[in-house]
Amino acid sequence: MREISIVPINAIDAGLLTRLALCLEERFLAACIVRGALAVPKTALNSARGQLFFGSLASRLSAAFENRDELILGVTEFDLYKTSHQFVFGSSSEAQRCAVVSLHRLRPAFYGDPLDENALFQRLLKESVHEIGHALGLKHCYNARCAMYYSNSVFDTDNKYSHFCETCERRSRANRSA
Repeated sequence: MREISIVPINAIDAGLLTRLALCLEERFLAACIVRGALAVPKTALNSARGQLFFGSLASRLSAAFENRDELILGVTEFDLYKTSHQFVFGSSSEAQRCAVVSLHRLRPAFYGDPLDENALFQRLLKESVHEIGHALGLKHCYNARCAMYYSNSVFDTDNKYSHFCETCERRSRANRSA
């Protein structure tokens, strides 16, 4: 992987994405470029759930960006779900070289807490590193501080680091060079 493309789904704060790009470049030693927004209408939501199905968003992203040497990271405000989960902070597809992170449940306001831009950014960074890890073939880690630890709640996300443990980092490097 030479490049990570960050794709805002509809309108996402440009400053937040630029800051994310700088951190991801440092973590993965790959160029990180913020692309133009991908428009996804609210009609794409599951009307009964009021959420967006990850699989349909991943298909839209991979269809819009077909360069196989890059990894696509979508960032959305939509609340996401998968068939096996009522909600997800994010998800990824190794086959499509695509990952998506939702800001919806990462925002402190979702939990009734005051606005905290730094908390939001740290959560976005941790979940982005986690989902990129999956897109690179990494599995969940049992180390609760590792970025690859599965977050059952935002408290798990807050507790972990925004980088991999030594074992996951070794696996990540091996997968990136393969």
